[in-house]
Amino acid sequence: MVLPTISEDTISLAAGDELILRFRTWEDYEALLARREDKAGLRIRYSSKTQEIRIMSPLPRHGKNSDLLADLVKALLRYECKDWDAFTPITLKRINQQGIEPDYCFYIDNRAAILGKERIDLETDPPPDLAIEIDLTCTTKPEDYQAIAPLELWVYRQSQLSIYQFDSQQYQESQISRWFPAYDLKTLIPEYCDRGWQIGSSVALREFEELLRSQ
Repeated sequence: MVLPTISEDTISLAAGDELILRFRTWEDYEALLARREDKAGLRIRYSSKTQEIRIMSPLPRHGKNSDLLADLVKALLRYECKDWDAFTPITLKRINQQGIEPDYCFYIDNRAAILGKERIDLETDPPPDLAIEIDLTCTTKPEDYQAIAPLELWVYRQSQLSIYQFDSQQYQESQISRWFPAYDLKTLIPEYCDRGWQIGSSVALREFEELLRSQ
C-alpha cells in the first residue's frame, strides 16, 4: 500500500487515490499547483465554498475513456462541419473562487477567441463551450463548475452520461446536448465507450463514424 505524500518537494498518490485537504485557501491551492511540476497526471481542484482542495490520481481506464469520448465528440463535430479547438490537460481558474481541471474541454462557438493562446485566462477569455469529466474514483457535481461556467458539462460515470447546461446562474440537467441536439447521446456515448473496451477504441470509433454517415 502506497500512502499519499505531500511535502515541500513532492506530491505523490497511487493511481485511483483521492486526497481531500480541508480548510484551505486559494493561496494553498496555487502553491500545490506550482509544486506539482511535471506530475501532470495528478488532478487538483479547489472550491472556496467548501474550502477544500481535492487531489486525484486517475486510473489508466480513466485516460482511455477520456480519449475515446473526446474522439466521439470530434467525430460528431466533423460530421456537423463544426470547427473546434480542444484542450487536455488544462487548469481553469476563477481567482479566489474555483479551480478545476476537466478531462477534456472544447471551444466551438468561442473558438476564435482563444486561437493561438497557450493558456486560458478566464478573467479575459470565455469559458469552454463543452467540458467533459470522467468519474471513476471520484464524483463530479455540477456545482464544481459553477464559477467556471462552461456552457455545457458532460459527466460520464458507470456507463452513464449526464448532460448539464448552464443557464447564466446554475446548471440544469438536460436530455440533449445544445451542440448535438439531433442525437440521443445519453444512449450513443455509453454504447460506444463500452464498445471501445470490447473491440478496441479505433474500431469503436470507426463504427461510430459509419453510424453517423448512415444517418
